[in-house]
Amino acid sequence: MLKKFLEKRQAQTVMGYKLKEPRPTWLAGFWAAVYFGLPFFLFTVLLDVAIEWFSGKCYGLWCYFQ
Repeated sequence: MLKKFLEKRQAQTVMGYKLKEPRPTWLAGFWAAVYFGLPFFLFTVLLDVAIEWFSGKCYGLWCYFQ
């Protein structure tokens, strides 16, 4: 099954012209960062706030700036 995903597709043609293959764009990278990076960032911030609240010690990155 993995082989099916790794093999190259044949170039599609429309009226004799070859179409460009789909490729990642900057906008796709932005949305990937929004959907995966932002929730991870928020989770780690909330985890850090909880640790500081329960233990009384600040371990977060912003503690260096206080």
